Amino acid sequence: MKRRDTLKAISLGTITATVVGTEAKADVPKKPVAPLSLSDFKNGKSAAERARDAKTAAETFFTAHEKQTIGVLANYIIPADGQHGGALEAKVPDFIEFIVKDMPQHQTPMRGGLSWLDTQCLKQFGKKFVTCTKSEQTKMLDQIAYPEQAKPEMSQGVSFFNLMRNLTATGYFTTQIGFNYLGYVGNRPNAWEGVPADVLKQYGLSYDS
Repeated sequence: MKRRDTLKAISLGTITATVVGTEAKADVPKKPVAPLSLSDFKNGKSAAERARDAKTAAETFFTAHEKQTIGVLANYIIPADGQHGGALEAKVPDFIEFIVKDMPQHQTPMRGGLSWLDTQCLKQFGKKFVTCTKSEQTKMLDQIAYPEQAKPEMSQGVSFFNLMRNLTATGYFTTQIGFNYLGYVGNRPNAWEGVPADVLKQYGLSYDS
């Protein structure tokens, strides 16, 4: 077959496939999709999204011991300071429980990291992390909380603590307690009071009395 005939055959085959595909699709009736109305949404979520969230919240991923360990770690990361509540007051452990179910890619790193932490504490102190003294817990965390200073054999613990710290901060600073800590007040109308007096003085200007 000549090159010209080959290209012609390919072109005809493509056209035929396109026509057949179009006809086949035309034979399949399309299911009408009902448009969503504003009444379907609440707090920015549709009824389907709220149902999914409720189902996810009703499930349990972490064991009681794992949840307790997460609470202790979160409290070390963002403790209460006397003026503002900390990670525990902001219910960060509950947030992390939800997020690992909503984002399953975090499940293995979190569960594996918690197991690693207990294994290291058993090796060093003869007991699991939550039953260690505060001095022992601090000594353990000092080995994984500062990536640049950590030993190579602590790399898994460093990765776990980085994830734990990120999730704790995300959970905390998306709550009212976190907003108050940052002094975040949201969008508010601006009240223009004119150019500051020191700026006017700098340029030798002033407002008319």
